[in-house]
Amino acid sequence: MPSIDALADRLSTYLGGEQVNLVRRAYFYAEQAHDGQRRRSGEAYVTHPLAVANILADMHMDHQSLMAAMLHDVIEDTGIAKEALTAQFGETVAELVDGVSKLTQMNFETKAEAQAENFQKMAMAMARDIRVILVKLADRLHNMRTLEVLAGEKRRRIAKETLEIYAPIANRLGMHSMRVEFEELGFKAMHPMRSERIRQAVKRARGNRKEIVNKIEESLTHCLNREGMEGEVVGREKHLYGIYQKMRGKRRAFNEIMDVYAFRIIVDKVDTCYRVLGAVHNLYKPLPGRFKDYIAIPKANGYQSLHTTLFGMHGVPIEIQIRTREMEEMANNGIAAHWLYKSNEEDQPKGTHARARQWVKGVLEMQQRAGNSLEFIESVKIDLFPDEVYVFTPKGRIMEMPKGSTAVDFAYAVHTDVGNSCIACRINRRLAPLSEPLQSGATVEIVTAPGARPNPAWLNFVVTGKARTHIRHALKLQRRSESISLGERLLNKVLTGLNSHLDKVPADQVQGVLAEYRLEVIEDLLEDIGLGNRMAYVVARRLLASESEQLPSAEGPLAIRGTEGLVLSYAKCCTPIPGDPIVGHLSAGKGMVVHLESCKNISDIRQNPEKCIQLSWAKDVVGEFNVELRIELEHQRGLIALLASSVNAADGNIEKISMDERDGRISVVQLVVSVHDRVHLARVIKKLRALKGVVHISRVRA
Repeated sequence: MPSIDALADRLSTYLGGEQVNLVRRAYFYAEQAHDGQRRRSGEAYVTHPLAVANILADMHMDHQSLMAAMLHDVIEDTGIAKEALTAQFGETVAELVDGVSKLTQMNFETKAEAQAENFQKMAMAMARDIRVILVKLADRLHNMRTLEVLAGEKRRRIAKETLEIYAPIANRLGMHSMRVEFEELGFKAMHPMRSERIRQAVKRARGNRKEIVNKIEESLTHCLNREGMEGEVVGREKHLYGIYQKMRGKRRAFNEIMDVYAFRIIVDKVDTCYRVLGAVHNLYKPLPGRFKDYIAIPKANGYQSLHTTLFGMHGVPIEIQIRTREMEEMANNGIAAHWLYKSNEEDQPKGTHARARQWVKGVLEMQQRAGNSLEFIESVKIDLFPDEVYVFTPKGRIMEMPKGSTAVDFAYAVHTDVGNSCIACRINRRLAPLSEPLQSGATVEIVTAPGARPNPAWLNFVVTGKARTHIRHALKLQRRSESISLGERLLNKVLTGLNSHLDKVPADQVQGVLAEYRLEVIEDLLEDIGLGNRMAYVVARRLLASESEQLPSAEGPLAIRGTEGLVLSYAKCCTPIPGDPIVGHLSAGKGMVVHLESCKNISDIRQNPEKCIQLSWAKDVVGEFNVELRIELEHQRGLIALLASSVNAADGNIEKISMDERDGRISVVQLVVSVHDRVHLARVIKKLRALKGVVHISRVRA
């Protein structure tokens, strides 16, 4: 086991003597605090924080991170308060420890919710100090290394969480080495047999490949020497989880994946990277379309390198990555490398660090907008797997987006207000559907309109967490305002029947009812009524404190205008249109569903004032309404064209059409037409009846 003295010797190579002593002090404090506690393996508990500090020392982290690593379980496991740590080690270290401390056990509905809440707390702490996540990742890495002492079910749960959240976070922060280890350990714990079989196959393949690898390495080294360039050529091992994912995702055989030989060339400066690229392209022919310049346009996590694929000797493909030493360090340790290259003065964060900050800021914004922790974690998971495409704004600014992003994702990436008011887009100066996936190199222009609102259908095709969260948030706000408006109309209708009005109800009476229902403001009560969660007549009686059993008399039906939005929908079973006699069915959580008075689906509850409310159409009703017609007519050529032109002549619009032959002569056509009201429908039917060969037309009602 590593000792504190061995760690102190390692730290003295890059930290000052005083800082090393502070780390020592933190170790002895933790040793005392955890005295008598043992890990599942039987070792003294303090071996865990020491191992976590060693992982951070490998990344050359600063002394405060190492102190936090030593103390990270003290608050949670020993009952020592955060204030005591602040007094001993200062506010920064105490904040880091508090951030890393896991969420105290609360009663959650499900395990998933507990994990999501845990992750939410971590996101908040990350926003305050990015080092929190580095200590947390090191803590998780040591737990993964010692996972075999746990029972099978718990081991698989921790491994799944690591693969789904911690490995992608390490990747997002550019920490390649840690991500690979997370994936290898997680894969082994989740699928021990698959992991072992692939490991054995790789071992066998390595022996067969040795000669070719050596030959390619020699020819690359010789090529660099001939051109007078210094560089180190190293063969790159594919890791087991990566092989497994490729076999599953791309449906490739093991041999196909192992047929590719991978090398890394590490040089002194950026200029040499491009010269080496030219040299290797002269040595072997490059594969068209496989060159990527991540130096000019770094990945979202700050990764930089040149990637190219060559046809090697005997036609074997060779993948080559060319990068500088600093890029190599950044690729392996990502944001942690920031502390290694950080100058003494507190300069502005650059490169990887700035990108990580930007990502954390985005995560925090999503958390504030998300409805609950599970919705939040779903958004973050989407955001953690970026396979980027690079697109341009009309002014030439490069935006990196996850693969499969659409113009709506792009609009929200530019600004939330742009996303919310987006109505159309131009991709490479041509009008395109908002759902079209963006390709690298495209120039995207968003067309906005004041007063435009997000469309619920966007949720079916957006891929970024930010877009999804903001659309949901905007729809919730829209739904709330519409629910409040409908709730107010429903309540006032009942109050009018009781010779009163909401404005006339005394304020203390309103407050009393709100307290009884455990609501804060009258808008919450109106929203509940609009959504059908509370009955307007019950609320009205409570507001007027009338204990009489007599129900309020209906003061005429409630008028429907067609502009009520998301809280009012039209039943698909009977498709009512303006002019039809209608009733409203109050459905909890959905608001009001409008049915025909004669609809069989609500015949049981027609007389129940708690469930149904009498409605009428307002004079100025707006919108288009779908009606299904069944037309029987003699079979003839160009039948559908005739029907379409007749509907069009009556200013109608065909939404859907289907046809089946009843016998050799008569065809039956089901037609869904959008109309304004019953008068418009009568006009459409009159035009259709005028067609030659029409036998019968009827309106379809379920």
